[in-house]
Amino acid sequence: MDLGLDGRVYVLTGASRGLGLAAARELVADGAKVVVSGRSAEAVAAAADELGGPEWALGVVADNSAPETAERLLTAARDTYGRVDGVLISVGGPAAGAAAGITDEQWLGAFETVFLGAVRLARAAAGVLGEGGVIGFVLSGSVREPIPGLAVSNGLRPGLAGFAKTLAAELGPRGIRVVGLLPARIDTDRVRELDALGGDPEAARAKASAAIPLGRYGTPEEFGRAAAFLLSPAASYLTGLMLPVDGGALRTL
Repeated sequence: MDLGLDGRVYVLTGASRGLGLAAARELVADGAKVVVSGRSAEAVAAAADELGGPEWALGVVADNSAPETAERLLTAARDTYGRVDGVLISVGGPAAGAAAGITDEQWLGAFETVFLGAVRLARAAAGVLGEGGVIGFVLSGSVREPIPGLAVSNGLRPGLAGFAKTLAAELGPRGIRVVGLLPARIDTDRVRELDALGGDPEAARAKASAAIPLGRYGTPEEFGRAAAFLLSPAASYLTGLMLPVDGGALRTL
């Protein structure tokens, strides 16, 4: 299938590693150009180089929680590649912890980074995208089913999904789509860190794999292909949906 990505330009946050970088790889492989952001200058530069250098990828050091980040990223895309066709908003996972043990400071910090930073970029993108544009959110299976030990994610991700659904209805008449992806056990550094919290990562992985109908963790490439499709013109009649990329782990309809 031709995804129709040739010449299109996407901004991806949190894309110096993990799921964001996996999505950027697939977009570039199908002919798109990307602006990737992250908080580490070294990691951002390495990601841009891996993606093909200046012709295909621009790296920008940026923190999602900073109020100026949204405009900086969108301006960088337009100044460098002349247009913006979509954004994929991904942030690092908030700190793990039980609901009763999360402090006010942890909640406020995660709200700034995970929630408000994402809202700012989506809002700014809505102001510059034209017909055929797309705003994507990388969320989590916690949108539909709380994950033990991840109280902050369980609290904030569903709210972002609600925001995304509302935005989809508002932007639909302008021909702008809004979509979300709900990854679960994708084999990234973040998931390996979570597996290690109990002290026996191999046992944690085996237990989690046994609960997945496909019987294994997903690969970053599998997530990236799903993201590239949803962001592409090939998905032009899909909006307002939250797509699980989880091997069937979610049992909800």
